[in-house]
Amino acid sequence: MAFVSIEWLGRWCEVPSGLSATQLAKDLVRVGLEEETIHSSGVTGPLVCGEVVRMTPETASNGKTVNYCRVNVGEFNDVPGEGKEPSDVASRSIICGAHNFKVGDHVVVSLPGAVLPGDFKIATRKTYGHISDGMICSARELGLGEDHSGIIVLEDYLGERGIEVPPVGSDLLPVLGLNKELLEINITPDRGYCFSMRGVGREYSHSTGTKFTDWGLAANLAEGKAPAANDDGFKVEIEDDAPIRGRVGCDRFVARVVRGFDPGAKTPDWMVARLESAGMRSISLPVDVTNYVMLDLGQPMHAYDLDKVEGPIVVRRAAPGEKHTTLDDVERTLDAEDLLITDCQGGRGARVLGIAGVMGGADTEMTAGSSNVLLEAAHFDAVSVARSARRHKLPTEASKRFERGTDPELPPVAAQYAAELLVEYGGGTIDAGVTDVNHTAPMPVVTMGYGEPSGLVGVDYSVERCEDLLRAIGCDVARDDATETFTVNPPSWRPDLVGPAHLIEEIARLDGFDKIPSLVPVGPGAEGLPENLRSRREVSETLAQAGLTEVMTYPFLGEEHDRQGFPLDDPRRETVKLANPLADDAPALRTSVLDTLLDTASRNVSRGNERVAIFEVDQVALAHGVEPAPIPGVEDRPSEEEMKALRAGVPRQPWHVAAVLAGNAFEAAPGEPARAWDYADAIGLALRVAASQGLAVRPEAVDTPSAANAAKPGASVAPFHPGRVAQIRVGAESGGKVLGHAGELNPKVCEAFGLPLRTCAFEIDLDAIEKARPKEAFQLRPVSTFPVAKEDLAFVVDADVSALKVQNAIAKAAGATLEDVRLFDTFAGEQLGEGKKSLAFALRLRAADHTLEAKEIKEIRGRIIAKVEKTCRATLRA
Repeated sequence: MAFVSIEWLGRWCEVPSGLSATQLAKDLVRVGLEEETIHSSGVTGPLVCGEVVRMTPETASNGKTVNYCRVNVGEFNDVPGEGKEPSDVASRSIICGAHNFKVGDHVVVSLPGAVLPGDFKIATRKTYGHISDGMICSARELGLGEDHSGIIVLEDYLGERGIEVPPVGSDLLPVLGLNKELLEINITPDRGYCFSMRGVGREYSHSTGTKFTDWGLAANLAEGKAPAANDDGFKVEIEDDAPIRGRVGCDRFVARVVRGFDPGAKTPDWMVARLESAGMRSISLPVDVTNYVMLDLGQPMHAYDLDKVEGPIVVRRAAPGEKHTTLDDVERTLDAEDLLITDCQGGRGARVLGIAGVMGGADTEMTAGSSNVLLEAAHFDAVSVARSARRHKLPTEASKRFERGTDPELPPVAAQYAAELLVEYGGGTIDAGVTDVNHTAPMPVVTMGYGEPSGLVGVDYSVERCEDLLRAIGCDVARDDATETFTVNPPSWRPDLVGPAHLIEEIARLDGFDKIPSLVPVGPGAEGLPENLRSRREVSETLAQAGLTEVMTYPFLGEEHDRQGFPLDDPRRETVKLANPLADDAPALRTSVLDTLLDTASRNVSRGNERVAIFEVDQVALAHGVEPAPIPGVEDRPSEEEMKALRAGVPRQPWHVAAVLAGNAFEAAPGEPARAWDYADAIGLALRVAASQGLAVRPEAVDTPSAANAAKPGASVAPFHPGRVAQIRVGAESGGKVLGHAGELNPKVCEAFGLPLRTCAFEIDLDAIEKARPKEAFQLRPVSTFPVAKEDLAFVVDADVSALKVQNAIAKAAGATLEDVRLFDTFAGEQLGEGKKSLAFALRLRAADHTLEAKEIKEIRGRIIAKVEKTCRATLRA
């Protein structure tokens, strides 16, 4: 934020009389300086000049002596013999507790109806036995200062300012400057030069065309008499052996000395008023001068007590662990990147005087007895200052300007201006010695084609218009009609102009953003969502329709793999570690959606949610088999070999869908008991996900991994129960792609996550589904109108043979005629033999184009029996 005083703006521009803050805001917003708010004095009239005609001291019952006054306020007087407290003279009665005035003095009177700062309303009231029909005001009551020791006597207050006392009854709002408004504006990071009246004045000139005088140029300072650098100035040395991003922390340091000024000299009222309008309080003349120059020109400065500085000044980086006490009386531990201003007390560069561009120290600050001052005006690197200010949490007015980039040509002008102001109002003399250590580099030259502004903005700018606008912002412009290019040298106060796009933005801004037409772009014909995004949405809709709730979890994990029981050699334990994790206990990216989904389910259960059915669709990061590539430097574009290595070092990040089911699938109802989620629900949901993508898959029982293949990727079924989990497979009968797993969680996993026993889950690789899905268009089959043939088959199998394995064998043998197969009965008993069980299945057979004959049904039945007997070691139960 920056405050703009219209009176102060007049130093830089020809401001029209009667300019209001509202109009100023409209003018500045045209060039990109947005209004934040308009501040007023908080005083509304009537506020008039009064003459004290009578004053009678009276002692109140509380022992306090007050003055009963009759004050002549001109046309606002009571008629003699009339009014709320009649008198024989035309006046008003006012009670005043101050004693620094006498009869005949002119004072500031706020009459009933006036409002003072703080929304203090003036009204007629009875006090100390009299009617007080108004109030005689002090400076603090009017917001003109902190003096509350007595009321304002206009002969003294205005006399110091060279202003005559106006007639009795005159409106004092304009005389005291209380009718003035202050505009507060927003400054974007690339417009740091507008944190000064110099910058705002330039922009106002751009907006209105009014004449602008740049007092920040050396030619305009003291009629061009600013002395050049010489060898007689205060010695300054710059040593920066640790530049940031290849840029030294200080490339210009100007120092000037003023001796013998009056330590008790007061800051002039006009300067105090301007400082206060910018939100700063007056401290002392040398400090006020440096603050004023910063606000006026945009060059931060610092004043040192010359008698306390032991030269030469050394600008250097901090030593690790070095300490310094700043002006706010806080001892700070410095960083090796901090740029310091030091002197040679105790050794060369031994004593720290301040953190460059941020804040000075207490050792050499100006005090009430200081009469010799060393003025510093330097140009510091923006990144260096910004890092120090943030590191030490010291946002100051100086750092706010330095970190946005200041004018490297401004330090000698600012130092001379500050020295002249100090001598003018405090006396003393300016040393002839001028220190100017200057290592600044010239601004980069920018080349821009004639047609680039029109091509980028869409407005037809002529070559002449572009040249005029670039010159208006201070650029040196050369045209080459042969190549149709501009060669532009940006001004020193615009470090943000480093490329054609920046110059084009300035052209568009000054020509007027309102001249850029608002055109609605014509979009391409509707093509719908990309196939992979549409696929993921279909999966989410399928699970939501099944009654599950979609959640989103952070993809970071810590010790979840231990709690899920992953073997130590499980490839899923190979994770991508984050260089700067959000939390120290979750430093890696998940390799499974269940890694984080189980935590979410656990949190729901712990907070009383008795039914949990949640799912998530998101990416995982698989680092197994990926060798991280070395990160190339930033000096040049990576080579093709480096890019190839970088791509190979990026882990696979497939999309997965996972769900967790805990508690009851259905709550108890009259005549119906509650039913908990079971592994069949998880398997069924996984099949629905695949079916939503037009993919025919089959669940298969998972055999316990043997020692030979236990270390193979995917061999472990953790976190699932090894005997109650199915793998979802697509493809050939053997060797088909495994898309994921569904079933019941291992009891140890349930215990580790605080989930109910028999909690179920599934996780499916959606990218694998995408690859396995048929690429040809779906062919819809007509609904068969032929009758269904029903067959029931019961097989006796070993107890360790799963019903799912038998069901898959039935489906493979029956082929396309099998419409449905369902397990409807299981039985185990002595009559079957030890270690045996019976599985009964109901089959529905139907042909698409004819009625199945008994011969066909018998053939299908025979194929099924033979297949099941062969693959499942089964016998048909009679």
